[in-house]
Amino acid sequence: MDKSIIQLVDELPSDNITVKVLKALDYVAPGQWNNLVGFDNNIRTITGETDAKVIQKIRDRAVSLYHDPQNGYQTAIKLYQTIDKADTAMATAALANKVGEKIAFLGFLSNITPKADLTQTIDLVLKIAVEIIAFSKLNGLPSPNPQAFAATLSENYKDASLTRMVALVCLDGLLPLGPDFLTKIHTIISGTDANVVAQNPVFSAVSNSLPGNNATEKFGFITQAFNSVQGWMNGLVAKTGVTPQSLFSHLGNFIQIADDNLDFVAAFLDQATNYYEHTGIQTVARAVIVRSHSLVKAELAQESPQPMRDNSSASAAKSASGEYAVNKTVEVWDEDEEDWYQATIEKVENDQFFVHYLGYGSSYNEWVGEDEIRLREHGASDQNGFAVKQKVKVWDEENEDWYSASIEKIQGQQYYVHYLDYDSSYDEWVDLEEIR
Repeated sequence: MDKSIIQLVDELPSDNITVKVLKALDYVAPGQWNNLVGFDNNIRTITGETDAKVIQKIRDRAVSLYHDPQNGYQTAIKLYQTIDKADTAMATAALANKVGEKIAFLGFLSNITPKADLTQTIDLVLKIAVEIIAFSKLNGLPSPNPQAFAATLSENYKDASLTRMVALVCLDGLLPLGPDFLTKIHTIISGTDANVVAQNPVFSAVSNSLPGNNATEKFGFITQAFNSVQGWMNGLVAKTGVTPQSLFSHLGNFIQIADDNLDFVAAFLDQATNYYEHTGIQTVARAVIVRSHSLVKAELAQESPQPMRDNSSASAAKSASGEYAVNKTVEVWDEDEEDWYQATIEKVENDQFFVHYLGYGSSYNEWVGEDEIRLREHGASDQNGFAVKQKVKVWDEENEDWYSASIEKIQGQQYYVHYLDYDSSYDEWVDLEEIR
C-alpha cells in the first residue's frame, strides 16, 4: 500500500548527505530552501494556521486530495521517486567508470560500464522531462507542456521546486560535465540514436510516463524538454557566476570530500543523494497543503454566521454581484500573502465565485466569497494605484485583521474609507501604509 503524503513528509530526514548538499547550494539560490519536515510543521509554516482543529481539517483534506488519482499528486511523487532510484543505479555504474579511469589495474571497469558523459547527459535530460511531466500533473494540464513549464520556471518557481532545478544544474550539469555542460549535452543528444537512449535503465524506468508511441517519439520529447529550459539554465549560471570549482568549495563546507576530481565527486553525489525525491515530496506537500487550506477556509467561512449589514451595504453588495460574471477578470484577495491576485471567474453560485488565477495551474482554482474579490479600474487610479469607489482591504491594528472597505475620498497619501460591513459611523481616514 502506498504511503500517505503525511507519512512521506514525516519520514523526510532532517539531516543526511542529501540535506547537507542542498544546504551547500544555498549560495546559488539564497533563502529558497528550508528543509521543512513533519506534516503539521509544514501546515503551520505554509499557511500560518495555529488552531489545532483547523490544522486537523487541513490534514484530513490533504490526505483525501492526495489519494484522489484525478489530482496527480501521487503520480508526481512516484515520478520523483522513480527517477531518483533509477539514477542511483546508473550513478553506481558511472562511479565505477571513474574508478576505472583513475586506477590503472581496474581499467577493465571502463570497458564494461557506460561512458560517464553519455550516462550523465541522459540522466540530466530525463530529469528535466520528469520535472515537466510532474509539473503538468500538479497543475492539471492535460498533457506535458515544455513551453508552459519553461515560462513558469522563469517567473514562478521557488522554494523546494527552484532548489531542485538549481541542484540539477549544479550536481548533474556543472560538476560532472564542466562549465560548457550545455554545449556538451546538446552535442551528445544531437549525435545519439534514440535506440541507444532506449537501452538506458533510467529511460526504461520512466518510459511509460514519457509522451510518444515509440522510442523515437519519446526521445523527441526529451530533446524538446531540454531545449525549453536550456536558456534558463544558461541564465542561472551567468547570473550567479557558479562554477564547478565554487561548487566543490561550498560542498566542502558541509561534507568531507577526500577526492578533488570533480566528475568523480559528481558521480559519488549522484549515487549518495536523493535530492529529486526529497524536494519533490516537499513540492507536492506544499501544493496539496495550499489547496487544502483554501478549501478548508471556504468551508469555515460558510459555517460562520454572517455579520449584520446595513441596508446600504447590502444593496451595494447585490449591485456588485451583477458585475462579477463568468469570464470576468477580477482581483482576488490572498489573506496569506496580504495582496490581490488577478483571476478570471469560471463559475458563480449565489455569492460564491470559482476563480482561476492568471499564470497559475488549475490546481490553484478555488471558491471565494464576494468579500474577497474586486474589480479595479486602473485608468482612474492615483499614483499609488487607488481610486475613489475602489474596494480595498484596510488593516486594523487593534484587531490585527484586514477589513473590506471602499474609498470615498483621496487627499494626498490619505484615504477616507467606508467599511462595507458597517454603518457610516465607522468611516475614517487611513494612511497609505494601512490599505491594500
